[in-house]
Amino acid sequence: MVDRTGTNLPAVGEYNQTVVLDAIRRRPEGITRSELASLTGLSGMTVTKVCRRLLDAGLVDEHGTRMSGPGKPAAVVKLNPGGGFAVGVHIDPAAVTYVLVDLSGTVRDHSRTGTPTAGDPSAVITEMADAIEALIAGSAVDRSRILGIGIASPGPINVEDGVVLNPPMMPNWHRVALRRSLSEATGLPVLLEKDATAAVVAELWFAEPGSSRDFAFMYYGTGLGTGLSVSGEVVRGISSNAGDAGHITVDPDGPMCTCGRRGCVGYITVPRALVERAVLDGVLSAGEAGNPDDMDDVDAAFTRLATLASTGNRDAETILTDAARSLARAVVVIVNLLDIDEVIFGGPFWARISPTILAALPDAVRSDPALIPPHPLRFAQSAIPVDVAAVGAATLVLDNTFSPRPSALLLAAD
Repeated sequence: MVDRTGTNLPAVGEYNQTVVLDAIRRRPEGITRSELASLTGLSGMTVTKVCRRLLDAGLVDEHGTRMSGPGKPAAVVKLNPGGGFAVGVHIDPAAVTYVLVDLSGTVRDHSRTGTPTAGDPSAVITEMADAIEALIAGSAVDRSRILGIGIASPGPINVEDGVVLNPPMMPNWHRVALRRSLSEATGLPVLLEKDATAAVVAELWFAEPGSSRDFAFMYYGTGLGTGLSVSGEVVRGISSNAGDAGHITVDPDGPMCTCGRRGCVGYITVPRALVERAVLDGVLSAGEAGNPDDMDDVDAAFTRLATLASTGNRDAETILTDAARSLARAVVVIVNLLDIDEVIFGGPFWARISPTILAALPDAVRSDPALIPPHPLRFAQSAIPVDVAAVGAATLVLDNTFSPRPSALLLAAD
């Protein structure tokens, strides 16, 4: 567990504010100032000063009193969910999803627009800006309370410059300065993150006390991605592109991947590949599969395949079970490498196949002779609503507001 206590040094007011705000957020039932001082390690005077600032900013409210030791009853401080909002945007080759979340992480509204693959990026960015403005206006939220926009994008990305480099399934998106362009179009601060990493941010944000802090998030969308958390911290890597596990070889005799090797897990288990196999195996007709380069067609055909598997079609079940075994081999590599104890699955295409995949994958992982760590492994589905990457992009903005990090100690004094 990460130690998130504060410090009474005079030059770290902003850091202390995030320490206190994060502590209040994690106590939805409310917390007194003396309890905050005990929890954060800050002095009572520092906590009082910080709480006054948070109250003035509308980020927290006082809700009654309760006894908190000797003396008169103490005021109970709670987070004010309507004190601030964040917009999350998830760009996937199949669609763009938008969410508006409040300070508690509750999704207040959401919307979706079509695929960005066919369009010029500048036109798509204009459409994104319009969709964001419509989302804010439709929610009746005070625009001045919007803290910023978080974007979850397929990788690779350049986080420092806010640039989407060259996502393999978005051929028109080459070195797109997305952060700057969207900020200019909306007038709001923008953060950029890889989609699978954004999903990990969301999982950590919503995690229950005592839940696992060492896990991999297997993101199953148009492509396959992996996000990582170690000791409660998101693993980003030196260029913020960590976790690209799609080229783990799971079938040396499998089909040739675009990288030139055979049997890459991110090539043979994604929706388009499963639809193509379903056509070869006679599970779906070519007409049912449609155009493999049209994500709307792939989406519809994938849904048909998943429905057939869930209703007892043996050939459809075999396709998904084989995919589960391939995913299991990749999971074993990741678990061996990081010594994690939980794997969480999610993403826009996941729910349709999860019953069949999770019926086969856990046993395939646990029985794999290559599995090294001796501890038990847990397998779970993300419980994040709407779109985990979009919600993760929004909580990235909130995380930037709430979560204290040692780097904040470099900030000047208040």
